[in-house]
Amino acid sequence: MATKAQERRGALKDRLIDLAEDWIESDGIDAIKARPLAKAAECSVGAIYNAVGDLETLIIAVNGRTFHKLGQHVAAALQGNESAPPTERMVTIAFAYLDFAAAHPRLWRALFDLKMSADMDIPQWYREELARLFGFIDQPVSECFPEKSQPEVMLMTRTLFSSVHGIVWLGLENRISGVPQDQLRAMIDTLLRSATRK
Repeated sequence: MATKAQERRGALKDRLIDLAEDWIESDGIDAIKARPLAKAAECSVGAIYNAVGDLETLIIAVNGRTFHKLGQHVAAALQGNESAPPTERMVTIAFAYLDFAAAHPRLWRALFDLKMSADMDIPQWYREELARLFGFIDQPVSECFPEKSQPEVMLMTRTLFSSVHGIVWLGLENRISGVPQDQLRAMIDTLLRSATRK
């Protein structure tokens, strides 16, 4: 049974994650600073580090929530389309990814703005959310390429994700990149159908 101190720390942790999520959604990852956060949470700066560890860990917690919400959004888009051809399901997944990124641009960017090295102590729940997201793509990829081994399927999944992500990123950044926003869906559709054509 949790002590009162543990309950207070847990409540503060939840409050800090809620605040960080709101701030990232409105102002981006650079908005997360210890002193303003402590003031908003009505705690000391030291209490932040006691509750969450450090600001990087706090952002990872927000990103975990974002991955989860993105996964829910993709799952909802696929509902009722489970028996569609694999390429059609991949297009559905990619469009859902685009829609989520367009609706929550700063939370989506925070997934990639946080510098995470391979030797960082990444929480298992975070890895599981990421694996769940890639799992949506692995299944139709394996159906398109039944001759590929599991490692080859995983490589193809990450290749296709990276390609779609690049189109979405360049399109939503509004830069002179040759990726006009009004053609993002057509570009994604062309990419996936070309990549999976036998």
